[in-house]
Order: sequence, then structure tokens, then C-alpha cells
Amino acid sequence: MSEHDFEPIRGLPGKLPADERLLWQGAPDWLALASQVFHVRVVAAYFVALLAWRVAEQAASGAAPGAIVLGVMGLVLIAALGLGLLMGLAWLMARTTVYTITSKRVVMRFGVALPKAINIPFAILDAAALSTFGASGRGNLALSLRKPNKIAYLQLWPHARPNKLAWPEPTFRALPNAAQAATILKGALAAEAERVAKAPETAAARQSGLSQEPVREPKETFAAASLQTSPA
Repeated sequence: MSEHDFEPIRGLPGKLPADERLLWQGAPDWLALASQVFHVRVVAAYFVALLAWRVAEQAASGAAPGAIVLGVMGLVLIAALGLGLLMGLAWLMARTTVYTITSKRVVMRFGVALPKAINIPFAILDAAALSTFGASGRGNLALSLRKPNKIAYLQLWPHARPNKLAWPEPTFRALPNAAQAATILKGALAAEAERVAKAPETAAARQSGLSQEPVREPKETFAAASLQTSPA
């Protein structure tokens, strides 16, 4: 038994309606997540520099090699423990995260101690940005919401676009194949925009010229599969 055995469909809080289809599911690469979110490379470099400084200091004072090794063992253990904790957190986060794209919405399920699921209907999506990490294929897919829709940064973290605090952007972080997810999302948005445009109620209202609240459709720049792409 796991903490997510209650889910009728993995990563989703409930069964899909009859008119909705599951298109794609994915999860972060835990090593990439450790690098992006917890900056383990920077932390490791810091400890290496600290160890080098400690060794150089003791060698300059004339300490024997054995004494130098014993003198830095405590720092080595602290470094190993710290990096191990960060890597373990990244692994747990990746293990408990599922990103889902359906024919009508995006769903983000995550949380180690307190699992949560965030549903984002296509109707409130405003734009998207795909950022990739060189030739590895890994990347982030960030979604911006139509105002006034907003999700708190702390509620999303770490599944939010970095440095977007004022208006947070839900983000599929560290995807092993981000371009594939972006392509599927673009296709789903285009199909949904076409379906909305051809809805009988919408067509009848346009032909009759009645004044009514317009049906909210995803922006053309998003629904027409024109995601912004930039290097990470």
C-alpha cells in the first residue's frame, strides 16, 4: 500500500469524465531536480573549496598527512550528510510527483508529506514557455494563467517557475523529455480551441449577433501551438 493507492487513476484526484481523455503523464528527473531546486552542484563545489582551504591551512602549519586527514574527516562527514539529504529530498519529490495532460486540463499532483492535486483547465491558460537544458532533452514547461487566476508560489513550490513570485507560473520541472510534453500540450490546446469555436451555442450566438458574454477560449498564441522556447 502506498499513499496514492486511493487514486482512481494515477496522478488524478478522480475518474475522468466521459468526454475527457488522458493524453500524457510524466514526472521530474530526480537528478535534474536536485540540481535545479536544491543546487547540489553549487553546494558540492562549496564543500570542495572548504576542504581544499582546510587542507592547505593545515599543510602550511606543518601538520603530518595523517593529522590532515583526521582534521578534515568531520567536514567530509558533514558534506556527505548534507548532500545526501538534498539528494534524498529530490528523489522523494520526483517519486511523488505526477504531471498530467488531458484533453481539457493540466493536473499537477505532488507533495511528500501532504499530497495535493492542482487542476488547471485549458480555459484559464494564457501562455507557455519551454526551456531546455542543452542537448539532454530535459527541460521545464512553464504555464502562465489568465488574470485574475493565481496560485500562491509557496503552494506550488518547487513546481513553479523560478523568480516568478509576483504572478507565479505552475511548471513541469526537470522533465526528461520536455519537448514531447510541450508538443502534446500544444496539440490538446489546439483541439480544444477548435472544439469551443465550433460549439453550437457559440456559432448560433455569433450568427444571430446577440450581445452576450463571449465563450473564453485559450489565446491563439497558445492554442495554435506556438510555445515560446528558450534555453534554461
